Amino acid sequence: MTRPADRVPAPTDRRHRPRRLRGTPALRRMAREVRVHPGDLVLPVFVKEGLTEPVEIASMPGVLQHSRESLRRAVSEAADAGLAGVMLFGVPAVRDAVGSGATDPDGILNLAIADAVEAGGGRLVVMADLCLDEFTDHGHCGVLRTNAAGEPVVDNDATLERYVDMALAQARAGAHLLGLSGMMDDQTGAVRDALDEAGFQDVTLLAYAAKYASVFYGPFRDAVESTLTGDRMTYQMDPANRREAAREVALDVEQGADVVMVKPALPYLDVLADVAATSAVPVAAYQVSGEYAMIEAAAANGWIDRRRAIEESVLAIRRAGADLVLTYWATELARWLAEPTPNGSTR
Repeated sequence: MTRPADRVPAPTDRRHRPRRLRGTPALRRMAREVRVHPGDLVLPVFVKEGLTEPVEIASMPGVLQHSRESLRRAVSEAADAGLAGVMLFGVPAVRDAVGSGATDPDGILNLAIADAVEAGGGRLVVMADLCLDEFTDHGHCGVLRTNAAGEPVVDNDATLERYVDMALAQARAGAHLLGLSGMMDDQTGAVRDALDEAGFQDVTLLAYAAKYASVFYGPFRDAVESTLTGDRMTYQMDPANRREAAREVALDVEQGADVVMVKPALPYLDVLADVAATSAVPVAAYQVSGEYAMIEAAAANGWIDRRRAIEESVLAIRRAGADLVLTYWATELARWLAEPTPNGSTR
C-alpha cells in the first residue's frame, strides 16, 4: 500500500517550481516574455468620398467610414496615442473596370494621404493600401480579361501597370509606406523599380506576402462597399497551404520589400511564426475585420470579457512573432497600455 508520504516529491524535485514566477503581479511582469507597446500597432482607417460626417460600419461596431475631416482627427488621435502608423483605405463615389479613381490625384485615397500626412505631423507612418479592389466596379484586385473559355480572369501583368501608376500617385501624395495587398506575381519588384526610377527611393514597401483567401474578410467588404462577386482564390493563397508562404515571402524580399505581411493573423499564427523565424525584414500581421467582429459580437452578448479578449488576441499575434500588428483596436489598446499599473508604472 502506498503511503501519502511516498507521493510527496523528493526534496531535489522541489527546486523546480514554475509557479514561483507567477505568484504576484510584479513577478509576472518581471518574467513576461512578450509585451505589446503602442509603437507595435497600426490603425487601419477607411475614408469615404463625399461624407460630411463619419458613419459607423454595421458589421464592425465602433469602426467608422470617415469623412476627410474626421480622418484628420483619427490620425491626430493615433499619433497622440503613440501608434506606429495608420493604414488608409479609400471608398470612392464612382468605380470603373480599371479603378481609375486609384490613380486620380484628386481621388479620395490620394487626398486622404495628404490629409493624414498633415494631421500626423511626422509623428507616425502614413501607410496607403495599394490595391484596386476598392476602386473597380467588379471588385477584383486587378484588371480583368477574358480567357480561352470565355471566363473573366485577373490579368496579372496588366494589373502591374495599374499598380505602378497607383504607387506613383500615392508617393506624390506623400505616403511614407505603400501596402501592396493585391497578391499579383512580381508586384513588389514592379513597384520598387518604378518608384526608384521616379526618384521615390525612400518610399517604403510593405508586401502582403502571405495573404490568404479568407472568409474573415467579410466585414471589410462592407467597410469598402465592395462590389465583388465570386472569390479571389486564383490570386490569394489557399488556406490549406503553409509551406507556400515561405516562397511568397522570399520572392517579395528578393524584389525589395522592406516589410512583409501575414494576413489574416489569428487563424494563421503558425504561418506567422514560420515567417517571423526566418524573415530578414520586419514582419507585420493584420488582425482582420472578421477577427474584430467576432470578439465584438461575443462581448456585446456578454459571452466574453471584451478588454481581456482584445489584449490577449493582440498579445498572441505579437508572441507568434509579429513586429507590427494592424488592428482596428489600435488607438483604444494604446490608451489602455498607457494606463498606470497599481504600483504606478505603465504596462
